Amino acid sequence: MKKYIQLFVATTVASIIFTACTNDFEEKNTNPNAPESVDPQFLLTNVVSVSSDLSAYQQGFRQANYLAQFAASIEFERIDRYEMGSNSEYWSAIFRLLSDIKSMKASPAANDAYVAVGDIMQSYLFSQLTDLWNDVPYTEAVAALDGNFAPKYDTQESIYTDPETGLLAVLTKAVTTLENTNNVIQGDIMFQGDLNKWVRFANSLQVRYLLRISKRTTDFTALQSLADSGKLMQSNADNAVVPYLASAPNQFPMFNAALGLYQEHTMTKTVETVLTAWDDPRVAVLYKPTEASKNSATPEYNGLQNGQSSSTINANGIDLNNISLFGSIFRDVADGIDAQYMQYSEVQFALAEAVARGYITGDANTYYQNAVTASFEYYNTPIPDDYFTRPAISLDGSANDLEKILTQKWLSLINVGHEAWFNVRRTGIPNLVPGPDNFNNNKYPVRYLYPESEQATNSANYKEAVDRIGGDNINSKGWWEK
Repeated sequence: MKKYIQLFVATTVASIIFTACTNDFEEKNTNPNAPESVDPQFLLTNVVSVSSDLSAYQQGFRQANYLAQFAASIEFERIDRYEMGSNSEYWSAIFRLLSDIKSMKASPAANDAYVAVGDIMQSYLFSQLTDLWNDVPYTEAVAALDGNFAPKYDTQESIYTDPETGLLAVLTKAVTTLENTNNVIQGDIMFQGDLNKWVRFANSLQVRYLLRISKRTTDFTALQSLADSGKLMQSNADNAVVPYLASAPNQFPMFNAALGLYQEHTMTKTVETVLTAWDDPRVAVLYKPTEASKNSATPEYNGLQNGQSSSTINANGIDLNNISLFGSIFRDVADGIDAQYMQYSEVQFALAEAVARGYITGDANTYYQNAVTASFEYYNTPIPDDYFTRPAISLDGSANDLEKILTQKWLSLINVGHEAWFNVRRTGIPNLVPGPDNFNNNKYPVRYLYPESEQATNSANYKEAVDRIGGDNINSKGWWEK
């Protein structure tokens, strides 16, 4: 699972502090103690290391794993009951990273390869913004550098599909640049300067986004071309991941977190039901046996229903010693996991789905088996010899194939930021039912609230966006999921 490379984190990076609605930007941007220019390699290191860590820990492990029902809380993590809030820290962090990317691309020491890689990372970050909040600042997002402190909100449709500025167009242009440059980049802690891997990542992101918007289009020519190109991720060696290290300060944060926080992340009844039906050995990697059974000859893996208050848990007489926690790779081993953007398995699952839905031609079963096999390999788990002959696993050409593909994909996305949540919102698979003590009237949430700072400092654009999306609440669906 791990790629053992030396992770270099540039502690000298001076990240420009910026949000879309910062009032004191000019004061911060003229700090006489800060360097006016930072070498692009250090900015690239910072962008990749910070954004991947945010995806894996604060956004993935701490939040999205509840929304996708990989984790259930026993008391304190109220997001499990859909008390969503605004997630404003991530909003602000994304805009700071976007500012760093703009500085990297504008650096006198930059070249076209840095610009293209910056565009790829920028596209990833903007997709996070729009998929988490819906309409967001895009074309004017980092305009504070030019004196515009109230950027307009672009529609989600235009963010994805504008032929000049949309995410798909930007990624296509970045690929063309990287395929035709002789320049090199440094500070690349993900692919170690291998531009071919950046091309595969950019193309694979396009597959992700084309599936994301698949309800809103009938033209899948681009998806077919990507499937046939030979320029997508080819194996786990192409995974867009940043390894955590065994030594401080680059360990997975949960390794050093309080025990109580770790114990708030229990296995869910949803995961238990799925993995039991599959008789899937990955359960022993992703979760721990229950405390009550860990020393027995037949250890048990039991889940907790999501969305319960501590009083409900107590009233139901649930013994937490009979509930599994997350596996050792998430807690007991400092470098047990990677900070993930995307795995090869996700791409293969996406192509399997596209074939099963009739979007493209190809062999859905081949894509599907490639994907599942890659997931087992990623977790260093031997795949059972009879796995693909099991009725709950094998594809048979029926309507059940999509559910099998998408449920396996869901499992493979554990801890990949919010990606599993995005896919559940798009497809409804698996069918995740709100828990009994949820705060959202038994509805499955589809977004975070806009940060309160937007209401205060960018109110006109905020109000226009709120009216357009149907209200600033956690149930206002975005363009691609309607």
